[in-house]
Amino acid sequence: MATVFSVTLAKIIEEFSLETVFMPADPEEIKITSADINRPGLQLNGFYDYYDNTRLQLFGKAESTFVENFTPAQKAQSFDRLCSTKPPAIIIARSLPIEPYLIDKAKLYGVPILSSSDGTSELIAALIAFLNVQLAPRITRHGVLVEVYGEGILLLGESGVGKSETAIELVKRGHRLIADDAVEIRRVSNKSLVGSSPDNIRHFIELRGIGIINARRIFGMGAVKITEKIDMVVQLEVWDGEKVYDRMGLKNEYAEILGIQVPKYTIPIKPGRNLAIILEVAAMNNRQKKMGYNAAQELMAKLGMTDFQL
Repeated sequence: MATVFSVTLAKIIEEFSLETVFMPADPEEIKITSADINRPGLQLNGFYDYYDNTRLQLFGKAESTFVENFTPAQKAQSFDRLCSTKPPAIIIARSLPIEPYLIDKAKLYGVPILSSSDGTSELIAALIAFLNVQLAPRITRHGVLVEVYGEGILLLGESGVGKSETAIELVKRGHRLIADDAVEIRRVSNKSLVGSSPDNIRHFIELRGIGIINARRIFGMGAVKITEKIDMVVQLEVWDGEKVYDRMGLKNEYAEILGIQVPKYTIPIKPGRNLAIILEVAAMNNRQKKMGYNAAQELMAKLGMTDFQL
């Protein structure tokens, strides 16, 4: 059974600076589980087919103007039916006046009412973007996440292989650290993965022989970042003389994370290899591939080996 994630109403109120008109319970105890937002125009007119009461309900100018033409009895009936479904909250956009009938029925059924000064479309877009991240499917992987030339690189490998040391070298070269040791990965869309660090270990790095350091304190705010999209995976492993490593780059390998295919590179480690520089080149090369250029394919074409098979 898939895990259902949630976000508290209190966090939404804080994030969007919403004004509380009516709150029947502690907003920390009210959980939002749907990333979709509903504008209840059809419901106000009595159409409840395909209605999802787990969604936040948002009133904009259209809904408020529509209700103004109702008789008092129609308003009472319409708001009674909407609030009886007990949605997690009703949000009024544009700081529009709130119908007393709506407040009465919300109090009757215990439905929170919130108000925002933001425009309707602007608020919907921001809420959906926020909820998509907060409610996204997620896993935690042992590794390091860094941003190199705008590319999010997830470093994987056995403990002690040098992931944290490589991250420190990259930070010293002007790149940014997102997470060390534990990377929380969220699937925010059908094509995008976003990585971050758990709050309690954010910005900390473990260096064997040195101990724990705080990258933000040592290198400054410009050396760290809260989240980053994962553009590629780099698997670090100790050099195996009997293993054949890719020397051309014609074959694309992928790592599957939460059902999304991410470009993957395996980099062997042995004394004398400068991993920071290798990762910088890998980041730039990966960006070129995304833009449609592959250096190995160009070389094969120049050598007249257009039918070359790896």
